[in-house]
Amino acid sequence: MSDTERRLWYNLRDRRFLDYKVRRQVPIGPFIADFACKSARLIIETDGDRHGFDDQQERDVRRTLWLSQNGWRVLRFWNGELASDMNNVLERIFNALEEQPSP
Repeated sequence: MSDTERRLWYNLRDRRFLDYKVRRQVPIGPFIADFACKSARLIIETDGDRHGFDDQQERDVRRTLWLSQNGWRVLRFWNGELASDMNNVLERIFNALEEQPSP
């Protein structure tokens, strides 16, 4: 994990965040999610620089589509966001966890 991912994980682990159980490196179908909360059907992805290239962006779109079609919601954050605005990231995760997932 990068330093920014470690900081995010520190906030999410051990039910520290709204008492939701968040796991890291979670196998879901053919993919491994960076972080996932199964009860909220929420995946949190942290993207580094390589995700800015066209081929990786296409893979990310296909991955998000597959996950969405299988009942998961996906939040993506750039590592730069994690480094510069962790409070906003945590607020967005909070809002997503509190939303009721679609059936």
